[in-house]
Amino acid sequence: DFTKDFAALSPDQFIDEILVKKLSATHVVVGENFTFGHKAEGTAHYLQSLDKGFKTTIVKLSQNRGNPISSSRIRGLIFDGDVERASELLTRNHYLVGPVVHGEKRGRELGYPTANMSVSGLHLPRLGVYAVKVDILTGPQIGSYLGAASLGVRPMFGVNKPNLESFIFDFKGDLYGHHLSIGLVDYLRPEMKFDGLPGLLDQMARDCDQARAILAAL
Repeated sequence: DFTKDFAALSPDQFIDEILVKKLSATHVVVGENFTFGHKAEGTAHYLQSLDKGFKTTIVKLSQNRGNPISSSRIRGLIFDGDVERASELLTRNHYLVGPVVHGEKRGRELGYPTANMSVSGLHLPRLGVYAVKVDILTGPQIGSYLGAASLGVRPMFGVNKPNLESFIFDFKGDLYGHHLSIGLVDYLRPEMKFDGLPGLLDQMARDCDQARAILAAL
């Protein structure tokens, strides 16, 4: 746990107490910009210079379009909804994983039955509608599918707790309790509030058409 006491460890204390005593490390691999210890005073090269019973390998930072690939850069892209660019850096789609939970069954009533997933506690991507790849991880219908998903608070219905609702194209079945992986392929639009159901249904149909076109072009 990243406690105040842990954060206050000097670089040498971190090495002796964590790497050596607690982890019994024999080989440590770090990025070239790695820092550690109080006020980030320890560096990768300092770690490599010591003789503490383990070897240290320093990995050069990977570049993309002239800039280093980093977790903070990827998180920023995901937060901004640029999941296409984030996927380029990750070499895979950013995905959300969890069990399908019971919702309000509103999508089914509208002709778009959705698999609902809680996103509580997650670092959320930009709220809105996405073209997605859906992997069903458990249950009798394990496999890969395509779809459109809405991540948000459903402003039209007065709900303010974010959740993820995925409409899986050309799928029929009961997924409650089964685990899904929702890969975010492309951001379609932000959340919108409509005056009535006709406007919402028209937009949902256009979202699905756009998602199908994007996914078919991959």
